[in-house]
Amino acid sequence: MTPPASSPASLSPAAALAALRAAAPLTQCITNYVAMNIAANTLLAAGAAPAMVHTAEESGAFARIARAVTINIGTLSPAWVEGMTGAIAAATEVGTPWVLDPVAHFASPYRAGVARDLLSRRPTILRGNASEILALAGGDTTAKGVDTTDPVVAAGPAAQVLAREFGSIVAVTGPVDLVTDGTRIATITGGSPWMPRITALGCSLTCLMGSFAAVAAPLDAAVAALTLFAEAGERADRLAEGPGTFSWRFLDALAAVSPNDLMNTTRVTWA
Repeated sequence: MTPPASSPASLSPAAALAALRAAAPLTQCITNYVAMNIAANTLLAAGAAPAMVHTAEESGAFARIARAVTINIGTLSPAWVEGMTGAIAAATEVGTPWVLDPVAHFASPYRAGVARDLLSRRPTILRGNASEILALAGGDTTAKGVDTTDPVVAAGPAAQVLAREFGSIVAVTGPVDLVTDGTRIATITGGSPWMPRITALGCSLTCLMGSFAAVAAPLDAAVAALTLFAEAGERADRLAEGPGTFSWRFLDALAAVSPNDLMNTTRVTWA
């Protein structure tokens, strides 16, 4: 059994969310230990179907039946990398979209080598913070770990270079998100200052982008995922008392946002 061969249509964030909830796409999430629980709950709240399948023995076979595959290098090991490459190979063979999240790829030579190898396999969507995207394009960054030290706007040119070189949609996430296909650029506003204080929300966003890529064209998928995150984050922020209350309110908000809520959204600006 393989996913449908037809390419997803171009959709607005509202239409993409409606399509996501109608299809509940099975999304294979090869993510890190820290992110598994919150990523799975994020997809369930949004309306998708997560599967945390990562072993080399089954990841390739599972990628053939999944509607999307997401790869996050947060907690690397050689066995996990074998599972990642097997899933990517299978997804590429059957035309399934896949998303790469090169978490802190500059932190060690091993991590950097894995990230470059995975990037060379041409992900459908590449998602990272500004420091990760700048470093992948050969730019300078002072970041050492998972948190960015660079503003999103500084990574815009690097994102365009990577998009053109690898044929990927590149999403740079931060206080204001940026998405590009190498030519067009979208910026998305919203969210909450609490979001960087919740571990693995960015990793969860990567998984959600994969789910949207199963039902929408890649550029639209990235924009839709970011728009939904921005809307839910802003809603949760209104009542949150701190990171703990924000976390569960954010999941509730993801489930509560309707396609109508994203209709004619002013969060997205195109250039």
